[in-house]
Amino acid sequence: MNIAAGARFDRYEVLAPLGAGGMGEVYLAQDTRLGRKGALKILPLKFTADQERLRRFRQEAQAASALNHPNIITIHEIGQVGELHFIATEYIEGTTLRQRMTARR
Repeated sequence: MNIAAGARFDRYEVLAPLGAGGMGEVYLAQDTRLGRKGALKILPLKFTADQERLRRFRQEAQAASALNHPNIITIHEIGQVGELHFIATEYIEGTTLRQRMTARR
C-alpha cells in the first residue's frame, strides 16, 4: 500500500512508515488537532471488502481499548477515510515485540 509522507487521514498527517503485519501497515503520524505524535494502523484497501477481516480489525481496536495497563497502547480512535479504515493509537518509541523476540533467539 505504501502511504506517502504528508498524506492525510482525517486529522492525522502521515510522517513515516513504522512497519507492517497481517492486519495492516503502521505509520508514524501527527495529530494536527492535538499536536501530538501517534501511530496509525491502516487496513489495506484489498481487505475492506472482506467483512470478516473488517470485523476483526474493529474487534482488535475494541479489545485493546477496553484494557488499561502500562504495557498496552492506548487507542485514541477508529476511523475511516474514503474506503480506508484506520486505528489511531499512542506512539511509543523503542523496539517492537517482534524485534525483542527475534533478538532472544
